[in-house]
Amino acid sequence: MNRIILFLATNMAIVLVLSVTMRILGVEPYLTSSGLNLTSLLIFAAIMGMGGSFISLAISKWTAKRSTGARVIETPETPGEKWLVETVQRQAKAAGIGMPEVAIFDSPDVNAFATGMNKNNALVAVSTGLLQAMTKDEAEAVLGHEISHVANGDMVTLALIQGVVNTFVMFLSRVIGYLVDKVIFKTERGTGPAFFVTMIIAEMVLGVLASIIVMWFSRKREFRADFGGATLAGKGAMIAALERLNSLHPQPLPEKMAAFGIAGGGASGFKRLFMTHPPLEERIAALKSGQ
Repeated sequence: MNRIILFLATNMAIVLVLSVTMRILGVEPYLTSSGLNLTSLLIFAAIMGMGGSFISLAISKWTAKRSTGARVIETPETPGEKWLVETVQRQAKAAGIGMPEVAIFDSPDVNAFATGMNKNNALVAVSTGLLQAMTKDEAEAVLGHEISHVANGDMVTLALIQGVVNTFVMFLSRVIGYLVDKVIFKTERGTGPAFFVTMIIAEMVLGVLASIIVMWFSRKREFRADFGGATLAGKGAMIAALERLNSLHPQPLPEKMAAFGIAGGGASGFKRLFMTHPPLEERIAALKSGQ
C-alpha cells in the first residue's frame, strides 16, 4: 500500500512541477479557436514526456530507497557489509566509475538493482535474501552485473528512450484525436467529446506500442550487463549466479526498479514483448556461447 501511495504522490508531484514549468516558460495552449497549434503541442509533449522521464530518473535513488526500505551502508558493521562495500568499490574502480552508494534491503527474495542519474552518483542495492542464498562468487557476479549497468549508462539511456517515445505518444494521440473530431465527427467550433475520447484511446494504444520499443532495448542491455559482470567477476561466476537465480524463481522488483534488477523474464508468446529481461535460460546460453 505504501508503494502505491508513493507512486501516486511522486507522479502527481512530477505533473505539478511540469505544469508550473510550462507556465513559467509561457507555453501557449495547443488547442486554440483557430485549430491545433502543432508547435505548442510539440513543446507541451516534449516537456511532459521528456521532463517526466528525467525527473523520475533524478529522484530514482530517493524513490528506490523508500519503496524497498533499502538501508545505505555508511560504515560497515559486519564482515558481510565490509565485504559488500569493498567488492563494489573494487568493481567500480575497475569499471572506471565513481563509488556508488551501497545498500541492503530486507527481502527474502533474491534480487539486486542499480539506479541513479549518472555513473558517478549511483546506488547499488542487494536483498538480504541474495546474500543468504548465494555464494560470495555468485553475489560478486551479481554486483558486477549491476555495476556494468551503471558504467554503461543504462539508466540515462533508458530514460532518454522513454522520454522520446512518451513525447511521440502524447503528440500523435492528440493529432489523431483532433483529426477524428474534425474529419469524421465534423466538429466546427472548438473540440467535441470525440477529441478527448479518441485521444485517450490513441494514447493507450500508442503507449502499448511504445512500451514494446522500450522493453526491447531493456532486454538487449541485460545481455551487455551480463557480459560486464562476467568481465568483473569471472564468466563462471556470472553463469553460476544466473543458474542459481533460475532455480530460485525470484519475484520482480517494484516497477520503478524492475528494469535494473538482476532477475526478470519468464513470459512467453505475446507477453514476451513486455518483458524487461530476457529469460534466464537465454542469458546463460549467451554467456556460454560468448555471443
